[in-house]
Amino acid sequence: MKFYDLWSNAHTACEIPKRYLCAMSSIFRFKQFEVDQTDCPMKINTDGVLLAASTLSCAAGHILDIGTGTGVIALMLAQQFSQATVDAVEIDPAAAERARANFGASIFADRLRLHSGSFENMEVTAAYDLIISNPPFYTDSLHNPDQRKKIARHADEAFFDKLLSFVGLHLRDGGVLRLILPPELAEDIVQKAISLALYLEQVIHVQSYAGERDIRHIVSFRKKMKGDLQEDTFVIYEARGVYSLAYKQLLQPYFLAF
Repeated sequence: MKFYDLWSNAHTACEIPKRYLCAMSSIFRFKQFEVDQTDCPMKINTDGVLLAASTLSCAAGHILDIGTGTGVIALMLAQQFSQATVDAVEIDPAAAERARANFGASIFADRLRLHSGSFENMEVTAAYDLIISNPPFYTDSLHNPDQRKKIARHADEAFFDKLLSFVGLHLRDGGVLRLILPPELAEDIVQKAISLALYLEQVIHVQSYAGERDIRHIVSFRKKMKGDLQEDTFVIYEARGVYSLAYKQLLQPYFLAF
């Protein structure tokens, strides 16, 4: 049995402080958009915003966010890639409708498209330049009794096989796949990806505090193109409850607090 739930009660890196939410509501205000999280099984978290914010600008005109949840990653990418169209797919019907509403209320509405259902059943009409996902990764761990949260947070090994197969079919040659994963799972995914001509080009080692063990790896693959591997370390906190300068600078274009 593989257990990829690396979080304990001592780790708070995956949580967004409640002070960023509007009083008496579940609306999270960003500088250029708002995200209503009502009825979404997975709320906005540090994993998602780190993944989106650390995606370097490139010639990506067609982007796909798999498992969009509230839609926050898709919205952040629409802000960063000002000329791109961003597709987002979400399997939970209520979350999908909430994301659709968040997209429609944003200034990026004309460049955002929501697909309700499984990514495997999407009708893809053109290859993507960038596919991104903050996927469920509590693989083979004890499943949450809440069915909707179970779907949002857990995946079997077959999920990642299907995900990589989809990417192999629908990512253009030279396109980029970006995922955020626990380190042990990331190692497994790297091995699976190679067989589909997806080559690792970047790893960001995410740590809660400097010098501690990695809690996440943000991994980037490029289809059918090999290059030198770039490795970086990103530290979230400089002290308990105090974000690092790197975190503030990375999220400054998005978070009102920064």
